Amino acid sequence: MSDKTLVCRDCGQEFVFTTGEQEFYKEKGFTNEPTRCAACRKAKKEQNNRR
Repeated sequence: MSDKTLVCRDCGQEFVFTTGEQEFYKEKGFTNEPTRCAACRKAKKEQNNRR
């Protein structure tokens, strides 16, 4: 595995999906790569918690 550069679906900025993060996703059984950068993931999580 190596670091991957992905594009955030919300803000369009590139972000790095590190080898460590990929291993964490695999360990947790996640099959999809993240579609949002860390900042947008945090904002989305906070938005969902307000409802």
